[in-house]
Amino acid sequence: MKTATDRHDAIRAAYRQLGRTGNLYDGIITRSTLTGKLVDSLVWGLNRELAAKWIDDALSPVPDGFAGRLLEVPVGTGILTMPLYRAMPDAEITCLDYSADMMRLAEQRAEEMKLANVTFLQGDVGKLPFGDEEFDIVLSLNGFHAFPDKDAAFRETCRVLKRGGIFCGCFYVAGEFPRTDFFVRRFYVRKGFFTPPFETKTSLESRLRALYGEVSVHTVNAEGIFRCRK
Repeated sequence: MKTATDRHDAIRAAYRQLGRTGNLYDGIITRSTLTGKLVDSLVWGLNRELAAKWIDDALSPVPDGFAGRLLEVPVGTGILTMPLYRAMPDAEITCLDYSADMMRLAEQRAEEMKLANVTFLQGDVGKLPFGDEEFDIVLSLNGFHAFPDKDAAFRETCRVLKRGGIFCGCFYVAGEFPRTDFFVRRFYVRKGFFTPPFETKTSLESRLRALYGEVSVHTVNAEGIFRCRK
């Protein structure tokens, strides 16, 4: 029988392999390329241990053997979650993204991994195409710093979550790591990768407490990592 450690190691190995065969974004997220390691270190101040920590912390609210309904928004390229979903064959997973190009990479990965329990939809997080309280978990990794209408995104992700359900994930927060703040202002915003205004750790916690009964927020450098229960 596989243990939690076995599952963790298998998923981590899959991240590294996918990152080496993916695009620039994937290499940065997984530190699996030289460029990825340089960007992680220079922009985000992350070494191997810290990079692994923020990923593990962001995904830890998804329990081993989860078998309910999960919404991931945005799915991006699926670099972090397709290996996780392979370890959750009884879950019903819906992945949504506004970018068809990014999502196409995630779909290819799901197909290569033979994930029959994952559905992909193109759509807007500010107007989710689901009814109220449909999902047991809503997962959002590195999306909210890019969403243009953050109020709508927070409102909609809460609306589709069941009572007692979990909202979790991570994204960039300002004011925690000055070097990252500098690069975000000078490069990420100018290139259109990130969209201000940005949350701080304090403002994020306050916003989430207005929507959820249980809220936990912490940071790994400039990554704000959150776990909420509705």
